Amino acid sequence: MEKKKEILGKDLKHRAVSGLLWSFIDSFASQGTSFVVGIILARLLTPRDFGLIGMMTVFISISQWFVSSGFGQALIRKQNCTKEDYSTVFIFNVVSGCILYFIIFLASPLIGNFFDEPILEQLIKVLGLSIIITALTIVQRTQRTKNLNFKLQSKISIIASLLAGIAAIVMAYEGLGVWSLIFKVLIESLINSVLLWFSSKWRPALMFSKTSFNELFGFGYKLMLRGLIYTVFNNIYYVVIGKYFSTSQLGYYTRAEQYSNLPSTKINKIINSVSYPVLSELQNDISELKKAYRKILVTLVYITSVCMLILAALAEPLIIILIGEKWRPSIELLQLLSIIGLLYPLCDYNLTILKILNKPSVILKLEIAKRIISVPIIIVGVYLGVKELLISLILLTTFEFFINSYFSGKYISYSISELLKDIFPNICLALSVGIGVWGYVQILSVNRWEYLVAGIFISLAFTVLLSAIFRVRGYLYIKDIMLEKLIKNRTI
Repeated sequence: MEKKKEILGKDLKHRAVSGLLWSFIDSFASQGTSFVVGIILARLLTPRDFGLIGMMTVFISISQWFVSSGFGQALIRKQNCTKEDYSTVFIFNVVSGCILYFIIFLASPLIGNFFDEPILEQLIKVLGLSIIITALTIVQRTQRTKNLNFKLQSKISIIASLLAGIAAIVMAYEGLGVWSLIFKVLIESLINSVLLWFSSKWRPALMFSKTSFNELFGFGYKLMLRGLIYTVFNNIYYVVIGKYFSTSQLGYYTRAEQYSNLPSTKINKIINSVSYPVLSELQNDISELKKAYRKILVTLVYITSVCMLILAALAEPLIIILIGEKWRPSIELLQLLSIIGLLYPLCDYNLTILKILNKPSVILKLEIAKRIISVPIIIVGVYLGVKELLISLILLTTFEFFINSYFSGKYISYSISELLKDIFPNICLALSVGIGVWGYVQILSVNRWEYLVAGIFISLAFTVLLSAIFRVRGYLYIKDIMLEKLIKNRTI
């Protein structure tokens, strides 16, 4: 029995490492492509163009959450999914996507009037088609995630990102303005969908099982409601800035957020996409679950904290050199968003344990309580300004981290003090590197490409050196994974 458990553990670890590496390849390549495309588009387009996209973000994000969340999580957590399960979820997602698009289509004039931007009516009608496209491939993505098969997803994502980026640049160069951003989203979604369908053997059957729906809905609907609340409040800042400030100001915010999301949200997505199915397989062994959970958490903190604090330190040369002086107002916003980006993955990852241990009610209650507290923060932003709004948001995110950590930790006997002890060395390392790089930027008054590149390389070298000297656990975990993968490839 112990031998079998050891073999299964090694197989799970191998699949997890492979999935993690391919997820990083996917994110690095596709997001790297998007980053380069974003730089070019930011030089060809205006802050107002990006602000218009930001105004629609909350409506599209809410709609896509309905068709891409809850049931997908339930399928991943369920250990033996049937054909009826997959077909039921597929039919529900597609019908939901069509209904939501119809609602957005009818509401488009109201959205345009709300922001006093008539062009939004036509823009959101076209962009809304991405909701239906997303709904068509939820099951295919879920199956691959459940099986930790990220290699094919990575290749598809890279191809879609590259082709959509090229198309958007051509359209922007030809003077299509904001429409180039709209079609970039649609083309990328469509290519992803087509390639996922052709590469998958699974096909939906015309069956809708009430039993499957009730079972999956019982777990998924609470996560869906939690996600809906989270998505509304996470994107409400687009509405507040777009309504009470200006379209250009929203454009500065969206640029800053995109750069902060590149390391923060993407790293969190990578690790969560792999860790959730892996940890789900350990749900019946609390001791092993806690052990794996801690190791992933420490690794997540190490990567995220270093990336976000380096980003904050290099915000000025990054913005000015890459996208131009016209985007200077984005610098302070990027620095503040980098702090939020450091905390966000910790808040989100802490909820993984509650999902795995079938505690969706706790997740939903936590989300409702936290959003009630966030209402005054939004009001502060309306009256004081965007920077003050983000400062208040940093305080709120810190509070969320401690609340999520407490409730998730008590189910696996993982106290907040134990958690802080685990992550403290990683945070100290990141602060040291961030402050050092910021000092480097200030002393040399960075305004040329070579200074920015040198700053990045110096920060990375400083990170590795300090990590090795002080044997920081996050660094050691990553080193072990890379060495193990390298040795395995040599023996094949």
